[in-house]
Amino acid sequence: MNRDATPRRYLMCAPTHFRVTYSINPWMDPSKPVDLPLAQTQWEDLRDRYRSLGHTVELLTPRPDLPDMVFAANGATVIGGRVLGALFAYRERYEEAEAHREWFRDNGFTDIREPDHVNEGEGDFAVTASYLLAGRGFRSSPLSHDEAQEFFGLPVIGLDLVDPRYYHLDTALCVLDAAADEIMYYPDAFSPGSRAVLRRLFPDALLAREADAAAFGLNSVSDGRHVLLPQAATGLLDPLRDRGFEPVPMDLGELLKGGGSVKCCTQELRG
Repeated sequence: MNRDATPRRYLMCAPTHFRVTYSINPWMDPSKPVDLPLAQTQWEDLRDRYRSLGHTVELLTPRPDLPDMVFAANGATVIGGRVLGALFAYRERYEEAEAHREWFRDNGFTDIREPDHVNEGEGDFAVTASYLLAGRGFRSSPLSHDEAQEFFGLPVIGLDLVDPRYYHLDTALCVLDAAADEIMYYPDAFSPGSRAVLRRLFPDALLAREADAAAFGLNSVSDGRHVLLPQAATGLLDPLRDRGFEPVPMDLGELLKGGGSVKCCTQELRG
C-alpha cells in the first residue's frame, strides 16, 4: 500500500527546565537523576526530524517553574483552528494550561475555550476523520468528553483506561492515518467494554504487544506515512512496514523518566 505523508504543524517546548522532582505517574521516580543535556539532545533530534520531513514546528517558551512543559501535547487540543484548552488534574502542572492559552492568543488563534472540566489535551484526545477518541479513568474527566463534543461538533467515543502505566490515551493508542480512521493500540490498557468498542469501530487496527506498549511504542506520531516512535518498541517496526508505513525510531529515553515520549512532546495544530 502506498502511503502519503501530509505536512503537519506541531507545537513543542524545549526541556530546558525538565526534571523529575515529584511523581504523578508510575514512570516518575524523583530518586533517578535526569541527564538534562541528553534530554535536550534527544528532544532536538525529534524537533529536527519533524522539520526534515517537511513539517512546521512552533515553539512554546519553557518556564522554570514548570518542568513538565516539554510534554506539550497535554496543553490543548486543536481542530479546525479551534482550541480547547487544558485543565490539568494535578496542581503541579496547573499553570501550563495558561502558558498554552497565552501562546495561542499571541499567535493568531481567536476561538479558544477555557474548559470547565479536567482534560489533559491530546494526552486524552485522539482525532480521526470520524471520531474524537477520548480517554478517561486516570486524568481527564468524563464530563470533558461532552464539553469537547459540544465545542468541536465531533462524535466523541469515551474509552476507559484501566492500567495506571497507561494513564493517558496517547500512551495506549496512536492514530496512524486519521483520514482512513486507522489506529494502533494496546488492548490490555482498556476495559473490556472499551476493547469491544475499539474492535467494532476499528476492526483492522494494529494491535501492540505488551513489550512494545511498555516501551511507550503507542506514544508515537504519524504523518500518514512516517511513524516516529520510541526506538525500544522494536516489535512494531515490521507490522508498520507491512501496512506501508515507514517507521522512524527515536531515542527519548531521558524524557521517559517523566512518563512521556514522542507524542507527549508533540501537539498537533490542526488548521
